[in-house]
Amino acid sequence: MMVRMLKLMLHLWVVLAALLLGSYGAILAQDYELAAPGSTPFATPVGGGATLFRNVRVFDGKRPTLSAPASVLISGNTIERISTSPIAIDKNANVRVIDGGGRVLMPGLIDAHWHAFMAGTPVMVLMTADPSYLQLLAARQAEATLMRGFTTVRDLGGPVFGLKRAIDEGIMIGPRIYPSGAFISQTSGHGDFRFSFELPRMPGGPLSHSEVIGVAAIADSPDEVRLRAREQLRQGASQIKLMAGGGVASPYNPIESTQFTEPEIRAAVEAAANWGTYVTVHAYVPRAIQQAVAAGVKCIEHGQLIDEPTAKLLADKGIWWSLQPFLEQDELAEMSPVSHQKALQVFAGTDRAYKLAKKYNVKTAFGTDLLFDAKLASRQGARLAEMVRWYTPAEALKMATADNGELMALSGFINPYPGRLGVVEQGALADLLLVDGNPLENIKLVEDPDRNFLIIMKNGAIYKDTLPR
Repeated sequence: MMVRMLKLMLHLWVVLAALLLGSYGAILAQDYELAAPGSTPFATPVGGGATLFRNVRVFDGKRPTLSAPASVLISGNTIERISTSPIAIDKNANVRVIDGGGRVLMPGLIDAHWHAFMAGTPVMVLMTADPSYLQLLAARQAEATLMRGFTTVRDLGGPVFGLKRAIDEGIMIGPRIYPSGAFISQTSGHGDFRFSFELPRMPGGPLSHSEVIGVAAIADSPDEVRLRAREQLRQGASQIKLMAGGGVASPYNPIESTQFTEPEIRAAVEAAANWGTYVTVHAYVPRAIQQAVAAGVKCIEHGQLIDEPTAKLLADKGIWWSLQPFLEQDELAEMSPVSHQKALQVFAGTDRAYKLAKKYNVKTAFGTDLLFDAKLASRQGARLAEMVRWYTPAEALKMATADNGELMALSGFINPYPGRLGVVEQGALADLLLVDGNPLENIKLVEDPDRNFLIIMKNGAIYKDTLPR
């Protein structure tokens, strides 16, 4: 009888999962227009030879002004020359000439906190769907990310090594990805997404679902943390991500909690440093941030509940602060009551956090951390536009280009894309946007990339060109 009951329960679970996937599949199809006839096909890059932009005004990613009308020559995947005088080209050379008509040429945008595997996929689908299906959704979202003008993302949790390879090899279309692989969490930490029936966790026992698919890795000693960090580095991680404090989405740990011990975090820092790279940590509250800094991390993610002494500590130690403008109340719609209350705390702290970052001149990165909703992910540029609550348009754009490019370079000798990112300078990598308007005057232009980003170039190849001829 017991066996029959178990079989019946298993059958009901399978049916429920199928129904859920069916309904979410319809939602995803609507979000991505997957089933719509005449939907936008994958972008086709145009590369080879060289590209010459003429009559463009350059925002170089650093200065708060535009250049005089200039020409920018791209050779291969790098910027070869920038000149306010005409650049002569051999008429027999394979050079594509683009007249910018006085429009703005700027660096491609960089999102310093992104999750390519989870940005556009609902939680229930992540927990029930076949991993190969999830990878296809991630690939579709990667293309959408590039078409929003984000030519680089720092991925802070998820199995994106294969996606990154496919993009780099030209098999799929998407941004440059700086992958962390699985984020590392203690038991009961922000990355422990086990179901209640998966407890207790036994040494040598089976991995939880989120660990199997490569989203998280649970570790509970310096040795285990060191092992999990080395596993991510082996797979190609460009930096290591640890959960050093409580979070909004995880129901079983208070947001005020401090997670891991200093020796555990230091074990990851040492493993990363041996590979020439660094550790970044998820943390909101002062105690968790202070412990992580003491352990040697180089970047803090979030930190909206920080206090003034801790903000000054980040400035004094030269620690990067990867803040996100968490303000939107519509994100609460799909949250549990527990997560809802924690989110309200974070939203309430956002304004003060940015003011402290500015007061102490902390090295601040821009990221979005948009999760589980394709429509919300499509507002990536809108999140950047919200930064004018605290910064001028030029300051916000510098953060999302040159400053974030500097953060990417912390990966050291394992940097997957060695070269300068986030700037329009001679010798820099050719990730460029041609904007119909001046974003230094009207940052809201980035909210509508379909209309306002006429050309999107990554690595010297053009993935979008809607410039009127």
